[in-house]
Amino acid sequence: MTQHRSELLMPAGNLRKLKMAILYGADAVYLGTPDMSLRTKSEFSLDDVIEGVEFCHAHGKRAYLTLNLFSHNKDIPKLDEYLETVRKVSPDGLIVADPGVFQYVRTHAPDIPLHVSTQANVASWLSVQFWENQGADLVVLAREVSFPELSEIREKCPDIKLEAFIHGAMCMTYSGRCLLSNFMAERGANQGNCANACRWNYKFHMRLKDGTVQELNVDEDNLHMFEFLLEEGVRPGEFLPIEEDARGSYILNSKDLCLMPKLDDYLRIGVDSLKVEGRGKSEYYAAVVARAYRMAIDDYYADPENWNPAPYMEELETVGNRGYTLAFHKGRLTNLAHGYEHTQAIAQWEYAGVITEVTEDAFHVEVKNKLEPGDVLELVSPVARNTVLLRAYDYEVAADGERREVIHGSTKTVIRLPFSLFEQEDIDDLRTNFPPLSVLRKERALAEEQRQRLKLDKTTLAMEVKDSANETAYTRRRNRLVEAIEADANTRRFKTNRAGTDGCCGKGCNGCLIFWQDDLYARAREILLQRKQGEQLSKSEAMALRRPAAE
Repeated sequence: MTQHRSELLMPAGNLRKLKMAILYGADAVYLGTPDMSLRTKSEFSLDDVIEGVEFCHAHGKRAYLTLNLFSHNKDIPKLDEYLETVRKVSPDGLIVADPGVFQYVRTHAPDIPLHVSTQANVASWLSVQFWENQGADLVVLAREVSFPELSEIREKCPDIKLEAFIHGAMCMTYSGRCLLSNFMAERGANQGNCANACRWNYKFHMRLKDGTVQELNVDEDNLHMFEFLLEEGVRPGEFLPIEEDARGSYILNSKDLCLMPKLDDYLRIGVDSLKVEGRGKSEYYAAVVARAYRMAIDDYYADPENWNPAPYMEELETVGNRGYTLAFHKGRLTNLAHGYEHTQAIAQWEYAGVITEVTEDAFHVEVKNKLEPGDVLELVSPVARNTVLLRAYDYEVAADGERREVIHGSTKTVIRLPFSLFEQEDIDDLRTNFPPLSVLRKERALAEEQRQRLKLDKTTLAMEVKDSANETAYTRRRNRLVEAIEADANTRRFKTNRAGTDGCCGKGCNGCLIFWQDDLYARAREILLQRKQGEQLSKSEAMALRRPAAE
């Protein structure tokens, strides 16, 4: 009997993101053109869509088109032309939210499988059954559906495919049906042009009796003079305190959804499609998030009893995020799901480059972020588990052979990484494991405030996962973040050193003159050479082995 396997569904904001998502493990992607797909910034032309769907099918994968806007009268004349285009593309499904559009497609193109969008706010088995009776092939459940509710829906609706969000940005409104963007920026979220007003910084001001408005700056000198309270109309006498620091308040800023710690629950009950949000995210995001969930899903099916999310969470931490949350997984959304201090997406790593060509003797890499002497580049394979580390001291420009110590990402410079730099790797393995569109990452220099925020984010996610009320750990982490914010030191530093004897991490990077030549690492070299190609020493092993061979 063939095992039922959940589909990993990745976003595709342009053609290159689509190809990266597929190469790094997606079973399917969803995409659309700007006019009808709730993504006005989509970079897909019609020709791109056709090429993208053909690429998916050539790799044995699926592609779904989006038509999930809420229609206005002006949109209706476009539908016939859109359906003709859809027939040319031959997607594996069409994602629809508007009931009128759904019925229109069912009538005029009954051969196209229809998926009900999350914008339809389906949160019960009764609504799933309604859409099943209308002829839907799949229903995307609202993000607000808890796991116990999802389990009941799966039990009561066994004959229709179910899709659930497992990763990506969260919206402060109900399944993304937002009017805040319309009010603040006159940009319709339900027509694909959200201004992300929930991510903005909001500050208190006061209006004086003469009509003038002044910013209200509360500091240590006058803090004792003020207390801001909110009273709800039907609860007279119940005063809720409102707090704000000098930088403002991110009162509507949700952290990012990440259900990796609970992924085994979703796989166990047989959710048909596991959806990642992020058509507006980077190609690095598309590649690495797909890779992390691909490994996690495959490993669960191989050995469900011993499945552990820890290694895959480490991979997801290399992607910029606002802090991760389980959101509505347990039903009750807590304060741990919100980021009140900052809205920036950060990580300890950043996108270094992408392989554009593999020649007879080198990789050609388009640089995405600044490269400096001593940087360790990590090559992330779309087909192999092990990554490959390479310490670089300068960089060769592919176009003219010029050697530079610094390459700026904004210049879109293509550099050449000769295979001769990879002293400990098999050249044939390099060619096989790192085809064009393979991504590279590197460590990112962070300010102390950013480091403390990452630590707080990890603490809060652990509290959510364990259902723990560890206020001591939370308070300690948050206080350190507050101290870092108040210090306002903009100095950024790397976690590991860049150059010199102290700059070797001890893992055994290719090209690391220190590790492969210094007697300090003689024992470490002996052990590493006995391991399979590409496998590095762990941090703890590197520290334990960092002593002279004579000891």
